[in-house]
Amino acid sequence: MNRVVVVTGASSGIGRELAVQLAERGDTVVLAARGEEALDETAEACQRAGGECLVVPTDVSQREEVERLRRAAIEAYGGFDAWVNNAGVTYFATLTSGEMDDHVRVVETNLFGAMYGARAAVTHFLERGRGVLVNVSSILGKTGQPFVPSYVISKHGIRGLSEALRAELADEPDIHVCTIFPYATDTPHFELAGTNMNRRARAMPPAQSPEAVARAIVRLLDRPRREVHVPRIAAAGLLLTKLFPKTSERLLLHALREFHFDERLESKGEGNLYEPTGEPGHVHGDRPPQVSTPKLAVWAVRELARIEADEARRFFRRRAGRPPRGVRETPRRRHDDHAPRP
Repeated sequence: MNRVVVVTGASSGIGRELAVQLAERGDTVVLAARGEEALDETAEACQRAGGECLVVPTDVSQREEVERLRRAAIEAYGGFDAWVNNAGVTYFATLTSGEMDDHVRVVETNLFGAMYGARAAVTHFLERGRGVLVNVSSILGKTGQPFVPSYVISKHGIRGLSEALRAELADEPDIHVCTIFPYATDTPHFELAGTNMNRRARAMPPAQSPEAVARAIVRLLDRPRREVHVPRIAAAGLLLTKLFPKTSERLLLHALREFHFDERLESKGEGNLYEPTGEPGHVHGDRPPQVSTPKLAVWAVRELARIEADEARRFFRRRAGRPPRGVRETPRRRHDDHAPRP
């Protein structure tokens, strides 16, 4: 294709795999991430695939660094045809137990970084009259999930950013803004994350491969679409959440406790929130889920039955005038005969 494509978060995971796939197709890739050593490894992989690339170490949470990335791409190649906002970090903690500075850092990197990148890309596209912007959101950009509130906020924000940009560019038929919503993906994202939990996180089964997500992004660059879910069946799960919100929330909470964290203890820490860890860049995570899809389906059916039985008990206790189990009934105050009556 011989396009010039800017990819943020290119040092590992989806970003690294995407860069290599683009290089294999003959595209020139501008690689951006904070970890320079891991970024150089991605560049070597792209060169082995036969592609040309430019390494630009970039912290997307810093507006001036994103602007420097834009200038570097233009100076090196005269411009770029596409920009993929893929950089992101995660912090595992509840909203009340986690450090607020760490929650804010997630939003600064994921959402503000995407906003800075979108501004840089669209400014250039308006000058050229064409271009494709791909914003990598998440399935959590359309629903919620416990233990990662700041990540959920940032991914919802990316979805809103894309919608706003599409409206602003409605009169620009050759400038496309695409949003991709991947389901859980087996990347180093989880082991690199900051955490306030005591157990190590891993991709929620059935996790998909980063190769599948990268291929979906390549297809978007070829044939832009407004929104894409990866895999497509993930959209069906969102429908169930809308139809049965309370049951879905309880099932998700129980599933996360059961499968999202392994049995190994992990000390609390910042992970790669503020600085790259210095570890080599990898496409896949180091502890993929060990749960098969059939086993997960059996667990879900059993858990749904348990949840529904519990809800039925709560319902009949309310009908009988008794509070649900675990809820203390507030004693009624005795009427004071000396108090004025209404």
